[in-house]
Amino acid sequence: MALAIRLSRGGRKNRPHYSIVVADSRKPRDGRFIEKVGTYNPLLEKGDERRVTLNGERITYWLGQGAKASDRVATFIGKAGLAPMPEQKKSVQKAQPKAKAQERLREKEEKAAAAAEAAKEAEEAAKAAAEAPAEDAPAEEDAAASEETKAE
Repeated sequence: MALAIRLSRGGRKNRPHYSIVVADSRKPRDGRFIEKVGTYNPLLEKGDERRVTLNGERITYWLGQGAKASDRVATFIGKAGLAPMPEQKKSVQKAQPKAKAQERLREKEEKAAAAAEAAKEAEEAAKAAAEAPAEDAPAEEDAAASEETKAE
């Protein structure tokens, strides 16, 4: 018999409450189970200690008997320190945006890069323009001063 430690749903519509049960993996989700080993209430805040309650002694017993925990329950057990934390599955293929979305992102990045480059060029032009009159002004003052000395 293949054993599974998994969630069994209870509660009413839009108000879920789960029991963590040991059951034959061939039975339906909310069907017959062997033993209830904890609860999970997703409506409570993440920091609340009553959100997940586990009977650690019984869970370690059933894991020793060969029961396999579902992904969600394995995470709960790992956080409780009863078993090693499972690796997080990453589906890189599904996580990627589709072709049109990728094309829009590329266009947006190109526009942003072009705008940044134009802003940089405008800033450099403004600096050059600010420096040029500043250099011309002392030359004019020198010319005016030299004319005064000539007039004397």
